[in-house]
Amino acid sequence: MLSYRHGFHAGNYADVLKHSILLQALSLLQKKDKPLVYIDTHAGAGGYALEDDFAQKTGEYLEGIGKLWQETSVPQAMTAYLEAVRHFNEGNEEQATDELAWYPGSPAIVDMHLREQDRMLLHELHNTDVELLQEYFEGARQVKLVHGDGLQGLLAAVPPLERRALVLVDPSYELKSDYQDVADTLIKAHRKFATGVYLLWYPVVNRAQTEAMLTKLKDSGIRRQLRIEQSIKPDSDEFGMTAAGLWVINPPWQLDTQAEELLEWLHPRLNQGGGSVTVTWEVGE
Repeated sequence: MLSYRHGFHAGNYADVLKHSILLQALSLLQKKDKPLVYIDTHAGAGGYALEDDFAQKTGEYLEGIGKLWQETSVPQAMTAYLEAVRHFNEGNEEQATDELAWYPGSPAIVDMHLREQDRMLLHELHNTDVELLQEYFEGARQVKLVHGDGLQGLLAAVPPLERRALVLVDPSYELKSDYQDVADTLIKAHRKFATGVYLLWYPVVNRAQTEAMLTKLKDSGIRRQLRIEQSIKPDSDEFGMTAAGLWVINPPWQLDTQAEELLEWLHPRLNQGGGSVTVTWEVGE
């Protein structure tokens, strides 16, 4: 797990879906004035230079945010996300404002939309990424950074004092045990804090492995579970991720309809042939 660096994948199509839905969920929760906490179990580095060796080695962002970043006619569900990416680039004076050179990670994206009464709790295990996060959020009183295992950290953090939380669980899935550990942790966290909004990001590299994790959640007795998934090509036994999605427990009202609008717009732009999109209530009320 400690070898994983998100810089290789920053801004790819899975990030586009994850971060646009994350912002929609946050916006819906912020319709109420009551404070909330954003909990990130695998926060990463906060931001990524798309011209560095990590991003250039794979070029994944070219098939994701690179195709979308200058779009002007976008649905409401994409607006805040694209504005956040543009703002993150404008904030770096080394680059021209019309050049896509940087990509914000989840903490940076949420930070742009944090209200005075909200706070963030960020977990990161990788030593280098922790240092980058500390530098990025130096002096930020609303942000707490924990250098450690995010799944354990989540269980220690719930229920929060605010009694309102948006939780992003976004592990590397480098180890096969990650799939089991993630499902077990979410079930335990829900038992401690049943009203939290939990967003689980998942990849589809091996469909059977992914579905086993999701089925465990579906069969857990937890109500209100929504699947939001985008595949860019058919499932395959060959190496590589063919789809990615968010499994949402307790989605805010209207997140499903906003996800449908978002994917209807994204699919023709990011599909690589034979892909599909899904927004399905796997478990209802």
